[in-house]
Amino acid sequence: MKIGDRLRLERLRLGLNQADFAALAGVTKTSQFNYEKGERSPDANYLAALQPHGVDIHFVVTGEALPVAESALSSLETELLGYFRGMSEASREAVRRMAFAMAVADGALDAGVK
Repeated sequence: MKIGDRLRLERLRLGLNQADFAALAGVTKTSQFNYEKGERSPDANYLAALQPHGVDIHFVVTGEALPVAESALSSLETELLGYFRGMSEASREAVRRMAFAMAVADGALDAGVK
């Protein structure tokens, strides 16, 4: 997965379209599109502008997500995590596959990006 793919994932995680995400960083929608497609590479000023808005810059740059404190989760995320933790390994794998398929169907992920 390339930096553009990770930028797209962060944008989608935050529930923003390209224009709104670009505005957070002070760039145009076209620039955002080019970053996500790998046509251009974002600079440090762009990344620094996104960090205060909840973008995981470490993940965008390295591909390694930083751990999220449970206190930072929404009540829905906490509820779902509780259910997930109570499942067998087989059920967890089924939920993972189902969640991936649903995210792809909703357009939140590309089928090739896991």
